[in-house]
Amino acid sequence: MSGYGTTAGDDPLQTAVWRLRSRACWADAAALLRPDTPAASLQRASLLVERCLYTEQGWEDAEDALRTAEAVAHSDEERGAAACERGQLAYAATLHTVRDRADEARAALGRAAALIPPGASGRALLDYRRGLLAENLSHSPQAARAAYRRAHAAATAHADPLLLSFTWRHLAGLALREGELAEARHGFAESLRIREELGYLVGTAPALASLADTEPEPEASRLREEARRLFRLLGGVPTWLARHLATQGPPATGAATA
Repeated sequence: MSGYGTTAGDDPLQTAVWRLRSRACWADAAALLRPDTPAASLQRASLLVERCLYTEQGWEDAEDALRTAEAVAHSDEERGAAACERGQLAYAATLHTVRDRADEARAALGRAAALIPPGASGRALLDYRRGLLAENLSHSPQAARAAYRRAHAAATAHADPLLLSFTWRHLAGLALREGELAEARHGFAESLRIREELGYLVGTAPALASLADTEPEPEASRLREEARRLFRLLGGVPTWLARHLATQGPPATGAATA
């Protein structure tokens, strides 16, 4: 989830990977990376895992890339990062009802927590993903909120704006379900602002649709129409957004993963 290619100091390869990723071209982005180092193997796997979450396709490619990343990992942090991706892939498969892998997801993220030291940059992403499990598989909003807040603080400390867009979004989603409209509107607006600044196109349509759920008319309809335009532009990705836009209301629990 970290924003490779989102800062001025990134090399041309990372910039190209980011541009493809942000436009829902995960396979093309992964093809640019040679999995000959632990870092490149992990990044390639993370791209293909993300594609599964957004498109509900490419599961075997993600599994193959993840096995490679696990095989070449040497340090505890590298092994922990690979375990974090393993947990995310299992989570995505469970969320999209491909196969129930909830126990595998929890075990993998638990393994990652034992390997990634407190304060490491990878801890923020791990906490965010533990929040996803708590919210959408365990249906424990209190545990989810605590995990998202830890992730939010760590993403701020490590200057990871893309991850901040996700933590803002999910904290806002919890606030909306509790009727805290002003807090939800602020969080969704911050998420949208960051994604627009980064050029994270594939995440902009979900951000627009969520903000629409907190706005009065005619602003709500304008935001949803813009979300529909981007959704069509990207070929119907993320797949779950179609249901949200069709109902024109707040997404069901577990839908807002992007």
